[in-house]
Parts: sequence; structure tokens; C-alpha cells
Amino acid sequence: MVAFLRWAKSVGLGVLNGIAKFAVFGVLVAVVLVVIGSFQGDGLPRNMVLSLDLRNPLQDSSNVNFNFGNLPVTVMDVVLALDAAERDPRVKGVSLRIGSANLSIAQAEEIGTALKKFRKSGKFVIAHSQGFVAAGLGDYLTAASADQIWMQPKSPFTAAGEGGAQIFLRGLLDKLQADPQIVKRADYKSAADQFMEKSMTSPDREQLTRLMQSWYDAATSGAAADRHLTRDRVVAAFEASPQFTENARAAGLIDQIGFDDDAQNAALARAGAGSSLVAMSEFVKASKQAGESAGGPRVALIQASGEIQDGTAGGGFFGNSNVIAGDDLSKAIRQAAADKDVKAIILRVDSPGGSVSASDQILDAVKKAQAAGKPVIISMGSVAASGGYYISLSANRIVAEPGTITGSIGVLTGKVSIDRSLALAGVGTASVGVGHNALYNSEFQPYTADQLAALNREADVIYADFTSKVAAGRKLPLAQVQDIAKGRVWSGADGKVHGLVDDLGGLWTASDEARRLAGIAPGERVVFRFYPRQKNLFEAISDAFGNSGGVVHAMQGFVTLMNAEPVRAVVGAVSDLPRGGVELKATNLPR
Repeated sequence: MVAFLRWAKSVGLGVLNGIAKFAVFGVLVAVVLVVIGSFQGDGLPRNMVLSLDLRNPLQDSSNVNFNFGNLPVTVMDVVLALDAAERDPRVKGVSLRIGSANLSIAQAEEIGTALKKFRKSGKFVIAHSQGFVAAGLGDYLTAASADQIWMQPKSPFTAAGEGGAQIFLRGLLDKLQADPQIVKRADYKSAADQFMEKSMTSPDREQLTRLMQSWYDAATSGAAADRHLTRDRVVAAFEASPQFTENARAAGLIDQIGFDDDAQNAALARAGAGSSLVAMSEFVKASKQAGESAGGPRVALIQASGEIQDGTAGGGFFGNSNVIAGDDLSKAIRQAAADKDVKAIILRVDSPGGSVSASDQILDAVKKAQAAGKPVIISMGSVAASGGYYISLSANRIVAEPGTITGSIGVLTGKVSIDRSLALAGVGTASVGVGHNALYNSEFQPYTADQLAALNREADVIYADFTSKVAAGRKLPLAQVQDIAKGRVWSGADGKVHGLVDDLGGLWTASDEARRLAGIAPGERVVFRFYPRQKNLFEAISDAFGNSGGVVHAMQGFVTLMNAEPVRAVVGAVSDLPRGGVELKATNLPR
């Protein structure tokens, strides 16, 4: 026994010694890399053109907590990197690829403003498209911010206007003998309609028509101004779609006809001898590292993108970058509020909403930051509706793009019971509950009359609370809020008319407001401090191996079928089936 214990001790000490050596080796490698990096700089060339590829959909911002490698760039990455590129003498211009992402109007407005701001510093932007293949106007509106637009010969120009389609499942649910019991507050809260109706309601058609008209007006006016054309001429050109490259050039919508390498060579020639293309993702990473050491007054920039959920997004290397977790975002706001160097907080919101409790948790953190003397400015992305508007309503200032989807001040709750549907397939169900309403949210039995009455009372209470908080936060009469609420979505432009938004613009408009409210001199450069702070390599590894939430799940197969638009529409709608519980969520938004 003694011999065994001695052997076990020697093995244990050997293992610990090996771990210690590995840790020391890792630290030494990190130190060596830092030293080498300090001599080599950021490794970027002295004369460069940034290559920005916007041909795929992109998120507004990223919630990942660990930066390692070149992650896909976000709208905020592009905006901040272009700002850094203005001051970097090595950057001469931008080579932009665009045409197939179907960018939203709000994304086009944000990125377009950043490109024009970049150009005002004396630098250039050359855009190239292999075809504007989406009917929407966001891709073209973004390209219109460039000095020149190139387009490949005989390529489609399909940009025509703003439209969308919705899917309604009530007929299918009836055939399956499923029982949808969903209540909404109020008439315009159309997320319930896909389950309760067989076609579009008049209020929903009214709000969507107005929203799309607002987008169309903003896009046509913006493109006309950027292209130095009359709005009537731009409208006439869009009305001629679908068309081809040569038609678009004749209408003045593009400048040059050529292939991608022709446009890139034109950009490199304009940049001068010895210039080279550098991927925007590489410059984003380098500019983030350089920005952390810049001097100047600090403004916290907290990025919140995705649906709002309770708890935390999980650990691991990346966590869940597609959600706003109540615990995580509230913690970030509290940390920024406690930072003595932070003069103001900009909360970037791109969210259709979600959990009521998490939304209330985040709103409370915002209010406490304000009470601590930190002005809070909201910068809205493509959508800040329902819960996304809820977490914004008490801010000192709310800034939205004209094309932002906002409002949707309303409530949705209910469920779809499927016990009869299962019976059709020969599947039996049995439920057991102790307590009068223990099975209140069970999908295996419908609500009783009393339970449905209780559900409506719950919706009334939460709706009244939501509208009263908007009235207090926006300093508006409650009657006015009740009139513009009703679950209705508004564009940022219309939201400003109705008092839901203070200023139209993007991140830099919000930054100007932060500067003003914090008393920062107009000529003094503001430096952003990001929250939550990004984890280093060792913290991320620790989380990955110490937290089951960091396990990576992969699933393959059915890719071609599941990417078909009709299938994705049905699957997406079914995945949104209410299962009880109250939501502040604006779903069924235009696609």
C-alpha cells in the first residue's frame, strides 16, 4: 500500500510538473509574440487599398467575447474601421464588392454614411458589382456612396423597390386540428397573425405599406443625392428593372463597365505605385488593437445584437453571438457605469426583442447607469423594436437611421395546443398536474375559458406597463403613446415624427450626442471603450474547458432542402410557434 501511494504521488507530481511546464511555455510564447509584434508593427503594408466585400448578409455587431483570427466583419466593424482608416496615411482608398447581400436600408444608410465620411478625408471608394440581384434597394444605395460604380457586362440590375411576403399557417393548423390561442396587444402586433389568420389583416397591410414607402422614399432620395441625379430620374430607372448593366449605365446609375479585376486595378492605380489590396477583416483586427491604446476622453460602446433572452449566452471561445443575454448585457452596462474614465455610454441596439424579464433587467441597468451620472445614448441598427425598443426607452437620446424598424410597442402571448394533431397521427397524450393551473402552458391541452381570461389580463397588465414606461421615458402624454403603440412598427423617420426617436443618423450622430451630453469639447476626439471587454486567450480556454456551455455542436445534412425559401419560411414560422409565456418580440417582419 505504501509503495502504491508513493507511486501515485510520483505520478501526480509528474502530471502537475508537466502542466506547469506547459503553462510556462504558453506564457513565454505569448511574450515572444508580443515582443516580435512590437518590432514588426501591425504587419500591414505602407500603401494599401482596403478590400471590403459586402456580397453576403452581415450582422450589425458581434457579441463574441474572444477575438482570435479574422472573424466575419459586422456593420459596426466596417464603420469603426473606416473611421480609423481616415487617419491612417497608409490607406489610400477602398475597393468595394457588392450586389447580392440584400442589405437593409438602415444598413445601407449606416455604411453609406461611413463611406462618405471616409471620402471627405480625401480618399476614394470604387465599387464593383457582378449584378444587383435583389429587388431591394439597400445594395445599390450602399454602392451609390462610392466615387465610382463599376458593373460586370451583361449582368442583371434587378433593384426595383421594397417588398416582402409573409406566410400564414392558420389553414395548415386547422387541417392538423391544432388549436392556436394567441392574444396580442394590439391590432398591429402582427406576429400572432401567422398563426391566427389565413391572410394579411388590414392593420398589418397598412403598417407594412407605410414602412416600405418610407424605405423607398429614403433610398430613392439618398441615391439621387449621391449620384447627382433628380429623384424622378432615379425612380424611373428603378421602375425599368429588371434590366442589365448597359441599361443601368445609360440611366446614370453606374459609371463603368468591367470585371472585378478591372475595378480593383483601377483602385490600385489610383492608390499609386507599390499599393496592394488588404482585406477589411485584417485592417479591422489591427485597428481594434491600435484603438485600445489611443488617448482621449472615453465613451463606452456596448453592442447588443440579436433576440433578447434570459440568463447568459454561454461560455467557450465565442459563446452565442446571435443573442442578447440579459445577464451579460446588464453586466456590461453596470461595468461601464462603474468605470470612472467613461464619460457617457452608447448602447448599440439591433434587436426584434424577446424575453420580457430580460428586457426589464436590461432597462433597469440603463436607468441605474443614468442615475449614476452617465448619459446613455441609443444607436439603433436595422431593427430596434418591441423588446429592442423597451430597453431603449429611458435613454437620454435615441438615434435611429431613417430606415430603422422601431416601435412595435405591444405584447404577444399564447400557445398552440397540438394534442388533437398528434391524435391524427395515432399518437396519444396524457398529462398529469397537481395544482389548478399546473398545465397552464402545456401544448397538449388548450386553455380553459378561465385560463384564457387570465391570459388576457396578463397581456393587459404588461401592455399597460410598457406604454406607461414609454410615456415616462420619452416624456410623452400617455394618450399619445397609446395612439402610436398598438404593436405598430415604424420606420426611424416616422418614429421621429411621432416622438419615439430624437435624431436621425448612425453611430457618429450618437457619438456627437454623447460628446455633447458628457461635456466633451467639440474638437476633442472621443475614444471608445468596449464592453463587455474581450477575453484573452487563457481566459477563453479556461471558459471553454470549464463550462459545458462552451461545447460546440455541429449538425450537417439537408442543406440544399432547408435552404429553399419556401421550406425556410415554413420552418421559421413553425419554430416561432408560441408555447406560452409573454414576449416583447416583433416577429413576422418584412423579409
